[in-house]
Amino acid sequence: MRRAVLVLLAALAASSAADAQPVALPSAATPNAPGAIVVPFSLSTAPAVPERRSYEQLLSLWRSAGSAYGVPWEVLGAINKIESNFGRNMGPSSAGALGWMQFIPDTWMRWGLDADGDGVANPWDPEDAIYAAARYLAAAGAQDDLARAIFAYNHADWYVRDVLELARVFAGGGGFDPTLGSSVSTPGLVNGAESVFRLDDLEKRLNEARRAVNREQRDVTAAEDAVGRLETAVLGAQQRAGDPALGDAEFQELEREVTRLVLEREAAIAALARAREDLKEAAEQVRALEEQVEAEANTVSFTTQPIANGFGEAHFSGEYVFPVGGGPSVVSVAATHHDYPAADIAAPEGSPLYALADSVVTRSFPSEYGRCGIGLELELADGKRYVYCHLSYLEPYVVAGTALSAGTPVGLVGSTGNSTGPHLHLGRIPSTSYPQHEAWFQSFAGIAFSWQGEPPPPAAQRASESGPVITFTP
Repeated sequence: MRRAVLVLLAALAASSAADAQPVALPSAATPNAPGAIVVPFSLSTAPAVPERRSYEQLLSLWRSAGSAYGVPWEVLGAINKIESNFGRNMGPSSAGALGWMQFIPDTWMRWGLDADGDGVANPWDPEDAIYAAARYLAAAGAQDDLARAIFAYNHADWYVRDVLELARVFAGGGGFDPTLGSSVSTPGLVNGAESVFRLDDLEKRLNEARRAVNREQRDVTAAEDAVGRLETAVLGAQQRAGDPALGDAEFQELEREVTRLVLEREAAIAALARAREDLKEAAEQVRALEEQVEAEANTVSFTTQPIANGFGEAHFSGEYVFPVGGGPSVVSVAATHHDYPAADIAAPEGSPLYALADSVVTRSFPSEYGRCGIGLELELADGKRYVYCHLSYLEPYVVAGTALSAGTPVGLVGSTGNSTGPHLHLGRIPSTSYPQHEAWFQSFAGIAFSWQGEPPPPAAQRASESGPVITFTP
């Protein structure tokens, strides 16, 4: 990797040298003295109206900050994309990281700065945050060892790989050959910042379409509940009206109530039909955008993992696929579960879900039902069975008896059933072992997800497991 980084630095240095920069910036040689900067009153509180910048403004900002501290602007752009999605996901994160470049508050106090001259060193401000990131990378030795400096920014090998990969796309490289230690241009591919920005626009549209599916699914669920309540009310009123002991006045009153409830039920059924049609159209829009993404892959250097992560592309490892898309910057897993062997895979609501291997659907729950909520059960060719719970949406073709290939989309992440936040509950049936302790699952660490805290022991060290036999299904 060292050789590759040196080549990248040489290729990028010229483009950063001529860019303008503000004056009186603090040195990267020493951190801030205590009390040297003024920060927002509540540093960890996101502003009511987040700052936004156009792609052109961001490009200019990365270049000027990179020039000021001798850091390739492409690396700043890559970190900006991976850390906060160009300011769209600014936290605070579960680890307390916040702002445009996801600084931990203690680190911000040491290296934060006021780049826009408003008197406040504010990590929620793009100018301050991006210049501070350049300063921090320079302090970590970016000019001598870029990979090491990036690792200091976020202590994960996958993070270093993703930043360098995306930086090469910003720089216009078509790919990277580790045997040559250099970027390799691929004829016919469109590269550079323009391609990243175009794909970012497409990513925003796809994510919004997935959120629309979630909203429409909630409307369908509410409409189904309304129809169920009215059907119960109609049946109850009809049964009461059939009491032979009723007087004429009471019977007529119940007849009017039955008529009113029947009309309300018919209106609710019509509303449910409209909600289902809206859901169908929203799902079709997602599929159309996914097809557009696939078409873009033919003209853009789309093999870059951090870009693919943004679209929630499926990650393959042998015969298995990680069931949640999005990549390690947004998908995380704990080594244990709160009460019995299972994996809670945290991810943003609307993240895509996939069949984890070639399998057959044995059960499906397209509407909220029991603790699992919306979900499904799969049986693999080797007889192993898994359950998916808490989905916000289940694809209509996922029904009992359907054969699925590894990587087939099955739905979207949600928080239905007995859930306190968006995640996929993945369990074995019966639940005698942890999915995250299996070799196939662990092979995706740092590629498709990151661990919450310490990872479990390697799968090879776990000869056997035992635990309570619990099946988390309705």
